[in-house]
Amino acid sequence: MQAIIKRLLIEIGEDPEREGLLNTPARVAKSYEFLTRGYQQDPCKIITDALFTERCDEMIVVKDIEVYSLCEHHLLPFYGKCHVAYMPNGKVVGLSKIPRVVDVYARRLQVQERLTNQIADLLLDCLNPEGVAVVIEARHLCMMMRGVEKQNTVVSTSALRGVFRDNLSTRAEFMQLIKPQRNV
Repeated sequence: MQAIIKRLLIEIGEDPEREGLLNTPARVAKSYEFLTRGYQQDPCKIITDALFTERCDEMIVVKDIEVYSLCEHHLLPFYGKCHVAYMPNGKVVGLSKIPRVVDVYARRLQVQERLTNQIADLLLDCLNPEGVAVVIEARHLCMMMRGVEKQNTVVSTSALRGVFRDNLSTRAEFMQLIKPQRNV
């Protein structure tokens, strides 16, 4: 990867032997290894290693999960918040596992639409809940730094499964719960 980065520096008109760029190929390679580490992780294992039998039939919401990913079209970052809810069906998962699953998928080259659906589908498959809801609100540097150059645009995507798709009152409750709260 370092050789590719060095070649990229040459192609954009830089001198990779310049003092400030001497270690850039190694730094960029290490950075991409970190930013794409989700390819080496199994998100279902994260969930199944932390499942617990529990008599709970009320909605569980983990909101405002920070999301950082790379747009697969331009390799530029997008970032924002992810909100996840599920209705248990005899099993609950350790709460920290939900943000971990979000990170596994976010640390792959992505489009926001697929990221949202991957999180929902995995939780549905591994938890077997009554339903799952995922909403991501993100800003995309590929829209901010280039192209249309719109600085305040937020993209929202949702994936609703089971009772969150079929039951309007459950969906409405979820949407109300993820609204920004004042003084929290």
